[in-house]
Amino acid sequence: MLLAVGLVGCPSDDPPPAVPEAGTEAGPKDAPFVDIDFGSLRYFCDLPGSLQFTANGVVAVPGGVGTQGVEFLTLPKGYCAHFYGNVGNTRQLRFAPGGELFVASPTKATTGGGSGGLSSIVVLPDDDRDGVADKVVSFLAGLPATQGLLFTKEGSYFYYQDDTKILRMPYTPGNRAPSGTSEEVANVTIYTSSLHWPKTLDESDDGTIYVANGDDENNNCQPMHPFRGGILKLDGTPGGTPVAKGFRNPIALRCQRGHNLCFAVELSRDYSAAEGGREKVVPVRAGDDWGYPCCATKDLPYAEITPTPDCAQVAPENVSFLIGDTPFGVDFERGKWAAPYTGSAFVPLHGVVGTWTGARVVAVEVDPTTGLLRSGSTVDGGASTGAMTDFATGWDDGSRAFGRPSSIEFAPDGRMFIGNDNDGTILWIAPLTLERPASH
Repeated sequence: MLLAVGLVGCPSDDPPPAVPEAGTEAGPKDAPFVDIDFGSLRYFCDLPGSLQFTANGVVAVPGGVGTQGVEFLTLPKGYCAHFYGNVGNTRQLRFAPGGELFVASPTKATTGGGSGGLSSIVVLPDDDRDGVADKVVSFLAGLPATQGLLFTKEGSYFYYQDDTKILRMPYTPGNRAPSGTSEEVANVTIYTSSLHWPKTLDESDDGTIYVANGDDENNNCQPMHPFRGGILKLDGTPGGTPVAKGFRNPIALRCQRGHNLCFAVELSRDYSAAEGGREKVVPVRAGDDWGYPCCATKDLPYAEITPTPDCAQVAPENVSFLIGDTPFGVDFERGKWAAPYTGSAFVPLHGVVGTWTGARVVAVEVDPTTGLLRSGSTVDGGASTGAMTDFATGWDDGSRAFGRPSSIEFAPDGRMFIGNDNDGTILWIAPLTLERPASH
């Protein structure tokens, strides 16, 4: 039941709006003008254009940009969604220490096949605090193969990917243009995949910076196979030092605060569901072997490989996904959301190529004592089971009209931001009771 006017119609088969040029507005601003002092609003979900899921039904808050970009969503009661901006082929989101949203927008072909990339890292500020990005500001251009972004915890450096290289530059909070020269930190060439080239990275509680590296489909299985796809640490060696191996496409990497734990999202062997194949979210631990290209999981070799590999030493996963659900990222709620989502891991699922079946965002419970993810899975037919539940749905409606969730980042203020590499939409989700800070 829709209780308020202001919803726009469902998108047609027309292409999405053109990607804004650097310095232009980051989304539609043609909705009816509403004279509101945005600074006086107590809750994020009261901002014009919010789509609220209340106990009495769905409420569209009039004004602003309307609910364009979020009108298809279904959320749990007590939450809202809001359009934020549009950047073609949004592949990674990161918040700078000053609160600005940075976006990696590559053009080099990779898993997902998003279009409209800018070959750039861009900034989407919201200086007027209306919940919508004011403009798209080019921060670094000439980067066709960029995805990994990282602001170090002390806020003094910005790390980013340029194909096989990881570079960094000095960063001062508030910078919307480089204030120093980039220097190379590592050139990750231990194995180079032309398709699984994204190198996401993050920093653990102890200051270790990890970077993911991709393998290729159908590489040969060798006993005690060498490191190809896996996780490395940046420790001053020219290409980084291997930490964990046996990954095909570790497309995302994120560290959780408080337990010195980091997690990788693994896209495993295509079309291997009948052999027990599964995609995974796994902890990053020194010495772990996650099986690829020999084993689907612990004690389960891929059927056609001869001689039969020994999979007894493969690490067992707690969180697994049906091949084709395609988990594309992970981030952790930071304690501002109420139960049952407090501290949970959230994973955007990109869905099946060609149909987008299964595209949604799921929540996975985290053990507050250990920081580890509790057991959950979609392997048995695609339904979320165990400690995994569906949180945001609607992309998977058969129409392919709303893109596919590709990236996730919690803002310091508590909002969850979701990027879309297919149509460029960036939106945020918040509890109805999440209060807006008095100022940035």
